[in-house]
Amino acid sequence: MSEPHLTEPLWRAIAVYRVASLGYALALVATIDRHDYSRLDWAWAVLAAMAVWTAVSTVGYTRPERRAVPLLTADLLVSAGLLLSTWGLQFPADLHRGVMPVTATWVAGPVLAWAVRYGWQAGLPAALVLSGCDFALRGGAAGTISVTLDGAVLMVLAGVIVGYLARLAAAVERERQHAIEVEAASRERERLARDIHDSVLQVLALVQRRGAEIGGEAAELGRLAGRQEAALRALVGGSGQAVLTGPVLTGAVDIRSLLATEASEHVTLSAPADAVLLKKEEAAELTSAVRAALANVRRHCGAQALAWVLIEDEPEAVTVTVRDDGPGFPDGRLAEAAAAGRLGVSHAIVGRLRDLGGSATIRSAPGEGTEVELRVPRAR
Repeated sequence: MSEPHLTEPLWRAIAVYRVASLGYALALVATIDRHDYSRLDWAWAVLAAMAVWTAVSTVGYTRPERRAVPLLTADLLVSAGLLLSTWGLQFPADLHRGVMPVTATWVAGPVLAWAVRYGWQAGLPAALVLSGCDFALRGGAAGTISVTLDGAVLMVLAGVIVGYLARLAAAVERERQHAIEVEAASRERERLARDIHDSVLQVLALVQRRGAEIGGEAAELGRLAGRQEAALRALVGGSGQAVLTGPVLTGAVDIRSLLATEASEHVTLSAPADAVLLKKEEAAELTSAVRAALANVRRHCGAQALAWVLIEDEPEAVTVTVRDDGPGFPDGRLAEAAAAGRLGVSHAIVGRLRDLGGSATIRSAPGEGTEVELRVPRAR
């Protein structure tokens, strides 16, 4: 069922169609050969009834709450009755030779109304009812079979196509409104992110760093500030454009929202204010590589080691750098570990990036910590 406010343009189009088709029926009766009608005076009475019902139905359909089965059924019955009234207005010979009924094309109005309100499943039966009335009116005479079938086919097509388009238009309008809401929310979130990034987060980061340097009670204060900074970064980095449900990701994914869960009092996450989008497979692999790097920090540097994760969004690639304050290691240690069968870094980090067509660069020296740079090129 189509939402009323999403199909308003179609209801206005139906109103225009009914008025225009009423004008066509009026011109038809005014210019018709008088010998085609046995009761021309009653033909004008039928036209007057059509004009009254056009006004009643048009006004009724302007109110969404009235676009329901009672009014739609009355519309169908009135239109069918006025169509069948042609039986008493025209000579039988005129009916058999395909002279246009007094209602002309006006009777298609209820078919369109049913189709717009309830879809093609309702438009099709309405078209069949009026097509059956037209067939009964002409009596199935040999000379009118093709005319009757043509009219029936056009009526059925109108009911089906308009009903389908009404549903499609409603769906497109819903998507448009959703996109507008998402864009507005994204703009507001980005504005807040910039404000928070430029003020609160910087202050919390400063308190955390200075507290760790001073020690004592100040260190505890610094840890609390770090925890609040991580929570704020997770909130600011949240994005409605990406959803992670287990291993399945859908659509374009904001890498910030996936890595926001890694932020803590020991892990500082820095990211741009705008969304950093990657394909779902790329985002999943990059996130896994970052988590593997952070796991190595905890494993080799201790649970209290500090780490910093920096996300950079460039036109050609997305780069994530993981840096820690651990003891580091001498050149050649990774090659020795791989030769000894310890393939954690080689498989969990380097291999993932290689499979994406990217690169993983690891820099370290004794006493200087370790830096892991993960770079994923954007697809062209």
